[in-house]
Amino acid sequence: MSPIVPGDSVPVAERFRITQWLRLVTIGLVLVGEVLAPESLGPDRAELVPWTLALCVVALAAEGLSMLLPTRMVLFFGGMLMVDSVWLAWGAHLTGGTTSPLRYVMLLHLGAAALLASRGTGIKLALWYSLLLVMLHDAVSRGVIPETAPGTLTGTASPDQRLAIFIVMLWLVAISTSTLSAINERELRRRRGDLEALTNLAEQIERTDDSPSVARTLLDAAVSTFGFSRGVVLASAEGQLPLLASFGLDEETARRPGRPGPSSVVAKAHDQKGTVLVHGLNVETEPWLACLLPGALRLVVVPLSAEGRSLGALVVEHGGRSRIEPRVVSALERSASYAALALRNAWLLEQVRRLAATDGLTKIANRRTFEATLEREIARATRSAEHLSLVMVDIDHFKALNDSHGHQAGDEVLRNVAAALSCECRDFDTPARYGGEEFAVILPGCGPDEAYEIAERLRLSVSAAPASVPITASAGVATYPSHAGDADTLVRAADEALYASKHAGRDRTTVSMGVPPEAQVDALLRRAVIQRLGKAMSTESEDALAPSPRRVDN
Repeated sequence: MSPIVPGDSVPVAERFRITQWLRLVTIGLVLVGEVLAPESLGPDRAELVPWTLALCVVALAAEGLSMLLPTRMVLFFGGMLMVDSVWLAWGAHLTGGTTSPLRYVMLLHLGAAALLASRGTGIKLALWYSLLLVMLHDAVSRGVIPETAPGTLTGTASPDQRLAIFIVMLWLVAISTSTLSAINERELRRRRGDLEALTNLAEQIERTDDSPSVARTLLDAAVSTFGFSRGVVLASAEGQLPLLASFGLDEETARRPGRPGPSSVVAKAHDQKGTVLVHGLNVETEPWLACLLPGALRLVVVPLSAEGRSLGALVVEHGGRSRIEPRVVSALERSASYAALALRNAWLLEQVRRLAATDGLTKIANRRTFEATLEREIARATRSAEHLSLVMVDIDHFKALNDSHGHQAGDEVLRNVAAALSCECRDFDTPARYGGEEFAVILPGCGPDEAYEIAERLRLSVSAAPASVPITASAGVATYPSHAGDADTLVRAADEALYASKHAGRDRTTVSMGVPPEAQVDALLRRAVIQRLGKAMSTESEDALAPSPRRVDN
């Protein structure tokens, strides 16, 4: 008799302890009844005492063995239930047979076993009780064991009728309690599954640091746990509803979702501070959701909010005919609440990174970002054997502009120049503020001739930028590896070309003639040394992490 079902929420050791306490209480009640109300147990009650004491000894022995052999706890649990059944059946025979008051204890024992163990255990125990009672009744009728005097609970029914009625009662108790036990077990497993899903979601979100990954993790967890057919996460730090993650959408819609718009059901969910269930979507009132989820039925809209701010919503399609269970709604709300905080933190982190990577005045890349990007692009150009050009742009007579028109006007010119450079750059170019009134633009994949044309266009866009007074700019262009061998010498070459433009009368672009050969050699040597040191440090790290070889004695 195996009383444990895989996935039980309550450990078998705890169930065994509870049955031990119930067993001891039953033994105590029987002994107390023997002393205080002996007539209720019948004239043959004296023989019940040694059997009861023997059960007490067996129970104590099982307790000790379970501590010594905890891995065999299931065996002790099932075995003691069978021992209890034998003791109760024999005790009932000694105290009146089919009229014994211990028959009520049998019913209680059967119900407790079904609730504490499992549905299968209750059915098996009812079958075991039925076999024991039928065998005892048959043995008495054949004269194998002596018949005992009837108890106080006599009636007009015959012993056979009383036995049949009691067995029917046994099975009614077993079926009812086992059904209740199965329902409780199923509900406990579901709740534990929901809790495990929430725990897994929290662990996965902790390993993400960007908002799209958080949204994808939330949606994947909801779909995999509850089997939704389609779903989207719509959220942004500003409270708009762009598509952050999707599941089940057609490829074209997922790749190009269109321009986000408002949603009345999402607004309703935030106003009610709870989940909203929608039977279908009206294209006229919900154009944005209807575009993403055409023909959707039975939608579950869970609001995403953090620190009192509305961020968006998780929208999933239930699609089934039955109504969605309250536990599913509760689990989705808990998951959405945790994900909303993670989204808020991810956006804050993205904002901090953006502020650290951009210049506060011009909102383009700062000096630190420029240097890191230039190193990365030079490494990529080296691997792919491509050109990389750098344009340095400086505003002419900027100090005089500040002195005559004030620093606020100078700041406005810097902002306008940065905006003009950004508009003229390609998507993969990097404009940056190098320092003061000097700007730099990294041009991947550009040779000297193409870089000169782009530099001229950039310089002219600066001159055309809005300003309180007309401005001009000078530019210098250098290309890797034609004019320089690493990032430092490339900046030096472009800067020297810029100053050549300044000395030639400003408002022009000059292409570098290249750094001196000795500087090129120094750059190549420096790069070789850096690469060699990097490889050496990597090898040392691998050696430190590798397990030491074992010594083998011959």
